[in-house]
Amino acid sequence: MILSCSNISKAFGSEVILENISFHIEEHEKAAVVGINGAGKTTLLKIIIGELPADSGNVVIARGKTIGYLAQHQDLESSRTIYEEVLEIKRPLIQMEERIRQLEKEMKHVQGDALESMFSEYSRLNHQFELENGYAYQSEVIGVLKGLGFGEDEFEKKVNTLSGGQKTRVSLGRLLLSNPDIILLDEPTNHLDMESIAWLENYLLNYKGSVIIVAHDRFFLNRVVKKVIELDRGHSQVYLGNYDAYSQKRAMLRQAQMKAYLNQQQEIKHQQEVIAKLKSFNREKSIKRAESREKMLAKIEVLDKPTEVNDAMHIILEPRTESGNDVLSIRNLSKSFGPLKLFSHVDMEIKRGERVAIIGNNGTGKSTLLKIIMDRLPADMGQIRPGTKVHVGYYDQEQQVLHQEKTIFDEIQDEYPDMDNTRVRSVLAAFLFTGDDVFKQISELSGGERGRVSLAKLMLSEANFLILDEPTNHLDITSKEILEDALNHYTGTVLYVSHDRYFINKTATRILELTGKTFIQYLGNYDYYLEKKEELTRVFTGQEIAGTDKIPGKVSDPLAGLTVKNTVGFTGAEREETAASENKGRVDWKAQKEEQARLRKRQNDLKKTEDAIHCLEVRDGEIDELLTRPEIYTDVAKLVELNQEKEKLTQELEELYAVWEELAQEE
Repeated sequence: MILSCSNISKAFGSEVILENISFHIEEHEKAAVVGINGAGKTTLLKIIIGELPADSGNVVIARGKTIGYLAQHQDLESSRTIYEEVLEIKRPLIQMEERIRQLEKEMKHVQGDALESMFSEYSRLNHQFELENGYAYQSEVIGVLKGLGFGEDEFEKKVNTLSGGQKTRVSLGRLLLSNPDIILLDEPTNHLDMESIAWLENYLLNYKGSVIIVAHDRFFLNRVVKKVIELDRGHSQVYLGNYDAYSQKRAMLRQAQMKAYLNQQQEIKHQQEVIAKLKSFNREKSIKRAESREKMLAKIEVLDKPTEVNDAMHIILEPRTESGNDVLSIRNLSKSFGPLKLFSHVDMEIKRGERVAIIGNNGTGKSTLLKIIMDRLPADMGQIRPGTKVHVGYYDQEQQVLHQEKTIFDEIQDEYPDMDNTRVRSVLAAFLFTGDDVFKQISELSGGERGRVSLAKLMLSEANFLILDEPTNHLDITSKEILEDALNHYTGTVLYVSHDRYFINKTATRILELTGKTFIQYLGNYDYYLEKKEELTRVFTGQEIAGTDKIPGKVSDPLAGLTVKNTVGFTGAEREETAASENKGRVDWKAQKEEQARLRKRQNDLKKTEDAIHCLEVRDGEIDELLTRPEIYTDVAKLVELNQEKEKLTQELEELYAVWEELAQEE
């Protein structure tokens, strides 16, 4: 074990963020910390590295082990170049190499003991230099920089001139090259394109140390981690396996918790009904039985109702009208910025009902294409023609569709003036804006909050063609899952840009990869893209089909043929599977009928018992009334007869109460 967290608790004022969080990390283990925004993931990382004190609990790091941390936001103000800044992490090796070179020069001019002493130091340093891979440190630095998306032409850029995302990549490069025993990464994929994320995945998979990752990139987590630590309402739960395994186990656990809760609630209700019935008999023994049951009921530890986090935000995307079959047609589209050509001669068709994902590296022109379609940027040449009855809804990753000076409430009401205040508040509540939150200015909101406002506007638009630019940016995993579900149930058409591979895999019916200033088409989701990428790229670039004319920019799929299952007939295996399914259905039907018959018999027996009890109680009451009459209590023979009948009634009632209680207990 290299790291242990025991009963970590942290509160800010009256708000408890973490409560008794416990887990451990083994050497070489890769783990993820997941949870909704605000669950305390970053707070936990800061407590582990000592940047924040815990209110209680302990963090223990194995003796002699080093730890490194990448925060979400970096504020590097270095005047060094990118290459110099990252190379600086290798300063001990650089100094060692300088000393080795110095010794080589000095040894030429000394003899005797001085030479022997220098040679001893030279041998020791050379051995150490080789052990620490000193001969490859420069190529290692270059490899990491390129892997993180920096071209060699960017190596000489000054760090203090870089964007926030570029500074984060520089810091990530420094951290990886420092080789700590434990790496803590807070949203490391936020500023990386797909190729860089794939490179980082492979780097971390082969990393010899331990890694703890906070990330919303589920595809990334699926590949890298083998343990998931979930933070939920202040508490933690540890799951072994990757993200998919965690997601399945979490669903099963919550389903079991909900079943246990509902079963307990049903049992409590049932016991309360039995107690009420026993008391209604108004007999000493039945009242004692009721009191005994009440005591048992009071000792039950009542389970809390599990809260399903997926119920937090509600998105329902529904078009008002249906568009024509041809939703968007693009012909001969080209765009450049000065000498930088993004794409040229692009032809594209979008059909009704498709969910088309545009992917590619940063800076290739994906968002630019959407802005041209939305008439927010001019094309250099080409035609864009929307289909009939097409009504567009646009989601902008830069949130420029929002008005910074407006409140959230005004942003919605000004766009939809026919909505009354109650309806506006109801919609905003569905996107987690309640109370006075609705009067916050757009300019004061976080990226995730602005994203939710944009999604609310998108839902209200009732558009039949959604154009989305990085819709999952700033959304936590739960919100992404809710958006995925909404898009998969949406009956309109979707064209979107995303680098979220898990999201693409769940929602896309077609992928267009923007690479080499053109588009390559894949008729499937991200798994299909990975399967066919190398093959299609070779074919499309003419490496396998010599002499084939290639037109830059044409959306093309040379291997568009897909394997279609024959649905006309059945194979032998399919017939066996169908027969087995039908046989299982018959068994299930028989069991269901038997259970229904058992329940009907129980209800009939219960009713007969209650009717018998009622009759005996009526007769018991009549005897009590008779015994008060003078003509009865003065007639000894009649008095004895009625008392004997009453004793017999009491015995029969006690037996019937026991039978009723037993029947009432049956499920």
